[in-house]
Amino acid sequence: MRMSLRSRRSLLAAFAGTTLVLSGCGTGEDSGSSGHVTLGFVNGGDTEFHSCLQKAVERTARTENAKVLTANSHQNSTTELSNIEDMTSRGVSALIVQTVNVDALKGDIAKAKAANIPIYLTSVATSDVNDILGAAVVDLTKVGALDAGWVATDAGGRSVEVGVIAGAPGAASDLLVGGFTKALPGTAKVVANQPGMFNPVKAQDVAENMIQAHPDLDYAFVASEDMALAARKAFDAAGRKDVRIVTVNGTDEGLAAVEDGSLSATVANSAMAIGQTAVRNAVGLLDKKKVDKIADIPLLLVTKDNLSKAPQYCPK
Repeated sequence: MRMSLRSRRSLLAAFAGTTLVLSGCGTGEDSGSSGHVTLGFVNGGDTEFHSCLQKAVERTARTENAKVLTANSHQNSTTELSNIEDMTSRGVSALIVQTVNVDALKGDIAKAKAANIPIYLTSVATSDVNDILGAAVVDLTKVGALDAGWVATDAGGRSVEVGVIAGAPGAASDLLVGGFTKALPGTAKVVANQPGMFNPVKAQDVAENMIQAHPDLDYAFVASEDMALAARKAFDAAGRKDVRIVTVNGTDEGLAAVEDGSLSATVANSAMAIGQTAVRNAVGLLDKKKVDKIADIPLLLVTKDNLSKAPQYCPK
């Protein structure tokens, strides 16, 4: 009997012995051992991505003999700036920031620079990289384009209707959606584009309204897997199990949904890899080691045909 994807991953995790326990994650908490470097990690939100990213930052900091102070901006750019002000007052060696909105970065960087504290960014980078210590970059435009490529191939030149369920306006969602819509073929018409706010309940409501307004919908691009699974419920309840959904993340739950056909494709964007790279490279750059200032995080379009190649998304 063929072992399921989830069972295979659980077995691998058991053999790897990944038994570390997540330590405190509240605003300003010390979540690392005493080390030669103190990093302030300002997280941007409360999704599974953000949780896994923080877990990776904390665990990697331990192996790098670094101390970590954490804060969460809860998708609010004003809170993000306040968190950065608080971190700078606590004398951290550097800040790792998963920004709420790229437009907020100018103020964030200026505040940190005034305190002589460098910023290392996760997921995105500024246009002028001289302003930052470095970045672990996910090409979010490419993520969207990969999903659009799958839609184009699957549609095979047919005229199709596509719906978009975005995340929260700004930063990641805008880049994802822009990459997706711009890469669609001319035969694919975007008939709806609404924010799901990275909230499954909101996304399900958006999907319900979308399928009522556009009963001939063929495809949906959804900016995260948890929202995509909520949209799947809405489409199925409306008798539209045939609407194909493409999305992003590569979580265990998302990959299982690709395996069982609930989702057609996802783009693996490992939160674990981002967090590990951010800490290792930030510490290396602070120590003047030969480390890439801008590190590109690998991406993989995952379908039923290549599930086994998907990277681990979250530290176990």
